[in-house]
Amino acid sequence: MKSFTVQLLLVILLTFSLFASSENVKKNTQIEKLSKGKKTVSLVLGSGGARGYAHIGVIEILEKNGYEIKSISGSSIGALIGGLYAAGKLEEYKKWVLNLDTFEVLEMIGFSFDSGGIIDAEKVYAKIGEIIGDVKIEDLSIPYTAVASDVENRKKVWFQKGKLIDAIRASIAIPTIFTPVVKNNMLLVDGGVLSPLPLEPVVSDTTDITIAVNLNANIPNSYSVQISKEHKEQQNELYSEVLKYYNEASKMIGTDTPKKKEVDIFTVISQTLDATQGIITKHDIAEYKPDVVIDIPRDSCESYDFDKAYKMIEIGKMATQKSLKERGKRWKRN
Repeated sequence: MKSFTVQLLLVILLTFSLFASSENVKKNTQIEKLSKGKKTVSLVLGSGGARGYAHIGVIEILEKNGYEIKSISGSSIGALIGGLYAAGKLEEYKKWVLNLDTFEVLEMIGFSFDSGGIIDAEKVYAKIGEIIGDVKIEDLSIPYTAVASDVENRKKVWFQKGKLIDAIRASIAIPTIFTPVVKNNMLLVDGGVLSPLPLEPVVSDTTDITIAVNLNANIPNSYSVQISKEHKEQQNELYSEVLKYYNEASKMIGTDTPKKKEVDIFTVISQTLDATQGIITKHDIAEYKPDVVIDIPRDSCESYDFDKAYKMIEIGKMATQKSLKERGKRWKRN
């Protein structure tokens, strides 16, 4: 009896030992794969207007560090940057936005009050379509999901097939600013309204890690970006012209407010979206638990500061380097 008891204890101990070993093997295998350069990534690109230029910097640093992006899910500006990357056109787009001149901006900006949006963005869409080409999502080199919000039926809509430019157009349609997309009894607006950080589409991926880029992080902006004198002058000129149109739009739609505080419709829309997106993003990160979250400070630039492309790309690079470094330390400790 005593001998049987000892044998039983040994079996139980062996079972626990094997279980513990298997867990360690799984963990060590993941670390080993990462250290050997087999770092496949599901990349989730969030919404946040002009802060989304940071996505370009994120992708550049990930590739520089040997990460292989195997799938992309994006909302709003995240759908745009992710789509450009999946189509192999991100570098061309980057060159375009970094060299936008005042004349081009004036050519593309127009106002419309009879189509559900203040800004007539047809020429902007045409330019993006020119860069991307007539490509379908199912023909891209990696799986791609663009998320839009159907405000008619109050649900998220995933675009995983069809024309890439159509998916991007629906996902970036900021409510009241850009014309919404009407399709199959759906009224589609910016994906960030219901899904600012679309983690759900990549849940079933078999990649090594999921990396999410949060453009609405409620943290101070500690990043300092040095901008050349030439680029700063170009940026200021562009900002001045855009500001003229901004003021013109404000007059046309009426933005008289109490003089105690300067508030206009664009500020209200921007801050409203930022606030709701921040709350939804926090909830989704807690629910889906991505392996790495790259936080872009919400106050690094306003949603409509599209003249800040260079600055945000650099912040994207710095934030990625910081997140990867912190993640590497945690892996070593575990």
